[in-house]
Amino acid sequence: MTDALAQSALYRLLTFLSPAFPVGAFTYSHGLEQVIDAGGVSSAEDLRIWLKDILAHGAGRSDAILMSQTYRAALGGSLEGVRELAELGLALQPSKERHLETSAQGTAFVDTVVASWPPGTQTGAGAVFISLTIENSKTRLTEWPYPVALGLVCAAHELPEDASLTAFLQSFAANLISAAVRAVPLGQNEGQRVLAALEPVISGVAAEAMGAAGLDDLGTSTFLADIASMAHETQYSRLFRS
Repeated sequence: MTDALAQSALYRLLTFLSPAFPVGAFTYSHGLEQVIDAGGVSSAEDLRIWLKDILAHGAGRSDAILMSQTYRAALGGSLEGVRELAELGLALQPSKERHLETSAQGTAFVDTVVASWPPGTQTGAGAVFISLTIENSKTRLTEWPYPVALGLVCAAHELPEDASLTAFLQSFAANLISAAVRAVPLGQNEGQRVLAALEPVISGVAAEAMGAAGLDDLGTSTFLADIASMAHETQYSRLFRS
């Protein structure tokens, strides 16, 4: 039996990273829709390979590092550090749609937490959250990149960093698998097999983000995914916003 604190942390993580949390994650495919349309992903194995690269060498890894760095800046009470990470998270986006994907989700996430799940403490990371959201209401910071929003909120709610990172990466992968199930199409069981196969990848990325990786390690080498997100901007027929 876990203790009450662990149960509370689990409850909040399940809530914050649930597909039902109102950030609109289901409307984004991270450029995957364009790749599927072009024939680059047409099977479960294609999808597994694509997502493995996104997680280990693309936005999955960079976002995990940003989330971890935000978590630690918030715990340290650094408003300026969190502001700078928010600006960096937006500046790193390689296309208009990827900027929309992270900023729309992150801003919706913070807005929902402010309205429904405010942190119970006004010290430490909770104080940083309160100060920055008040500041945001005065338009100094108008957009939140999603991993920075998550890192700040998880710190403010005193959720474990390792579990928070793992939950974020799992939800990121699961959302893209859901997009592929609809667009390839794939069967539900095939999608779940892909998610199961990605478990060690997600664990490794989370461990790296929490370990020696820092801001100097930010960067991606998933050029095809970046190009796909740019091409999706002009794709004629589409189901997703990115």
